[in-house]
Amino acid sequence: MRLILVGFGTVGRGVAESLLASEPELLVAGAEPRVVAVVDPVVGSVRHEGGLDLETLLKLADAGESLASYPRAEPVADLKEVLDAAGGDVLVELTPTDLHTGEPGLGHVRAALKAGLHVVTTNKGPIALAYDDLRNRAHKAGVQLRFEGTVLSGTPVLNLCEAGLTGAGIREIRGVVNGTCNFILTEMEGGTGYAKALSKAQHLGYAEADPSGDVEGWDAAAKVLILANSVLNANLKLGDVKRTGISGLTVDDIQTACAAGKTWRLIARISQGENGWKAKVGPEKVNRADPEGSLTGPENLLIFDTEALGEVTITGPGAGRRATGHAVIADLLAVHRTCH
Repeated sequence: MRLILVGFGTVGRGVAESLLASEPELLVAGAEPRVVAVVDPVVGSVRHEGGLDLETLLKLADAGESLASYPRAEPVADLKEVLDAAGGDVLVELTPTDLHTGEPGLGHVRAALKAGLHVVTTNKGPIALAYDDLRNRAHKAGVQLRFEGTVLSGTPVLNLCEAGLTGAGIREIRGVVNGTCNFILTEMEGGTGYAKALSKAQHLGYAEADPSGDVEGWDAAAKVLILANSVLNANLKLGDVKRTGISGLTVDDIQTACAAGKTWRLIARISQGENGWKAKVGPEKVNRADPEGSLTGPENLLIFDTEALGEVTITGPGAGRRATGHAVIADLLAVHRTCH
């Protein structure tokens, strides 16, 4: 399985580390992924038909050196040049999310599908904004489009739905899908003000320098949209998701709820309305004893209310370099199993 990695920043390097760490399990499964190209406008773009050594790539990138200095590798200008050389089986798209245009990831995914490659991505933008189009292109090309890492990072929620909840009659999906907000709210329960809690989240790497994507609910809205469309065929757009962030909550709000045995959480919810599925993201007071209320720190959780099984709950890390890398490994194995 020849891989083309697009994006070799934090996520891309995490995927490289996961490929190295998971090599024994991959070999047992009969999968032998080989990275034949890396495309990144910042650290450099190279290809080698025989495969690139991941440890060498990581050393170069971590040292701030260009990947173009990789011994005996061929420098390339962009993804188009790599695809034109017809040397890959799977595009692994790992560039940052843009929820306005989906680019550059959306263009990368479309180009790979047009070239007949399977696609694995952790980038929420293309899936949130153009899922139906990309699904149809993948079907027409006879290839797979997989995106486990776009919702709960390495926690296997989409694979659970695909393999275990099909036919269970899902009535509602709800939960906590943004670890940054959950961390901030947990800190505020202890009396820390919003600004200080946010600053701590940024210091620990849970929040970006511009935290609006997390605290204003955009990240959670994209995730709930991906769930609604890929699991429930809801055919919703990002503008259909009702969205409210947590920046308006005060320590008084938090502690008043605590005194009543409740707590605030940013809840993502998909439910049936009069005209089909509807989705929303916003702060809700929940009982502390409930699964959502007992969740602390950056952990994520989803609850599937089903006809056949009642409530099915899955919880785990919703972010992190290694966790996201594991999502890519799971998707690559799924591609391998389907093709062999």
